[in-house]
Amino acid sequence: MDARQGQGPTNTLSEPPDLNTDDRPVLVTGASGYVGGRLVPMLLERGHAVRCLARTPRKLEDRSWTHHPRVEIVEGDLSSLDDARRAFEGCRAAYFLVHSMAADRGGFSELDRKLAENAAQAAEAADLQQIIYLAGLGEMGEDLSPHLRSRREVEEVLRSGKTPVTVLRAAMIIGAGSASFEILRYIVERLPVMVTPLWVRTECQPIAVRDVLFYLAESLVTPETRGKTIDIGGPDVVTYRELINTMAEVRGLRKRLLISVPVLTPRLSSLWLGLVTPVTASIARPLAEGLRNRVVCRNDDANKLMPHNPITVREAIERALARWQSRDIETSWSAAGPIPGDPDWAGGTVFNDTRNIAIDAPADEVFKAVCRIGGGHGWYAANILWKIRGLMDLALGGPGLQRGRRDPENVRFGEALDFWRVTGLDRNRWLRLNAEMRLPGEAVLQFTITPDKDNPGRCSLEQAAKFRPKGLLGLAYWYAVLPLHGIVFKGMLRGIRASAEKHHAAEAKPSDTAA
Repeated sequence: MDARQGQGPTNTLSEPPDLNTDDRPVLVTGASGYVGGRLVPMLLERGHAVRCLARTPRKLEDRSWTHHPRVEIVEGDLSSLDDARRAFEGCRAAYFLVHSMAADRGGFSELDRKLAENAAQAAEAADLQQIIYLAGLGEMGEDLSPHLRSRREVEEVLRSGKTPVTVLRAAMIIGAGSASFEILRYIVERLPVMVTPLWVRTECQPIAVRDVLFYLAESLVTPETRGKTIDIGGPDVVTYRELINTMAEVRGLRKRLLISVPVLTPRLSSLWLGLVTPVTASIARPLAEGLRNRVVCRNDDANKLMPHNPITVREAIERALARWQSRDIETSWSAAGPIPGDPDWAGGTVFNDTRNIAIDAPADEVFKAVCRIGGGHGWYAANILWKIRGLMDLALGGPGLQRGRRDPENVRFGEALDFWRVTGLDRNRWLRLNAEMRLPGEAVLQFTITPDKDNPGRCSLEQAAKFRPKGLLGLAYWYAVLPLHGIVFKGMLRGIRASAEKHHAAEAKPSDTAA
């Protein structure tokens, strides 16, 4: 491993290069994703106007840059050519940062191809100067994973139009909140001894997310990159075994014992990763398949065209851990997943479990207490039952409780809370969660806060659990868990009330003392 001690990046992200005179916006697809959500503020910092295409604009409403005067958010889906044309029209360049990951979604390569075809047609119709695509490193060959092979196909489809395409190929991206980083951190922290596939001996060239963002932003103002495929990576070429040991060393843990065996296939590896990390097996499988391929930069074109000193693997891990420990995580892989719409409860049996409780605290304190559920805080009551349910879900290939939550206090639309996802919220009024655990049906948990008209310091909290079963198994499931609702949901309501009243009393105490 090349330590390159004392050599930091020569380019600071706060010093923008000379801008083009073209003031048309730059389109960012995938702005709610891990990389796209961090790229937008960098482009704004450099003086660009930005248009974001989002299937669900509400996922962006809590971002610090959403209401920036140079930001425009357009609702639409790249799978629709009409939406794509509308989004690309009037822009000067576009970032293509969308792709499918989950292996259990049939036809992910076909979907990726369709998205790329629509983007290429829309870009050509809008007479764009450039498309910038973030792809994956890896040489073509029989052993190339289906996921990386699909990335190559996307490159070809984007280039089928007349718009110049810049392809940046990266290996593992290290940054707080990235799927790769979370997998690495969890397996190192939880497994002092690991039985691993042979791919731990494969070489890779990781890159820090800050350096990925630099190359993405710099490509926009470097005309020489147009029409080129550029490999980007950090200064270190390491095996995954070395990467695991570096993470352990930075975390202050003993060197991990790795026992490599040839029987762990990508499928078995993904199930194993799903058990010990917050990444589900369906997401882990394409990652595990890709780890079989040697992913190392083939040349130094990136540095020649866009001079820059990327940080080392160790420094990238140290920075990511510092961000994680301080809860300063700007974007996370778990918030980038598809958001189910409001379930159509009509036309089928829907079971309801609705409970109410009065709370001596104002609406904002009650909402804060509701938002603390999940993650390290737990679920206010019967945590052992939640953990058992999480283990059962993991065994079935679901996310379990591994994903936790991005922030211990605040929630955003679209992000994960353990095996739930936030699919609706109106601050200080209501919060809706859709279940993503393995279920024979669809489940929603919603909290609604109603202030007391006669006493603004008092509220009523309604907790509604809805379940639409699928078949006889769904019916059996509902009646099997129904006896536990009195323990779980009643205890949760009481816990929320205690938390809200405690925090409200603590805030009111100084003013009472001053009086």
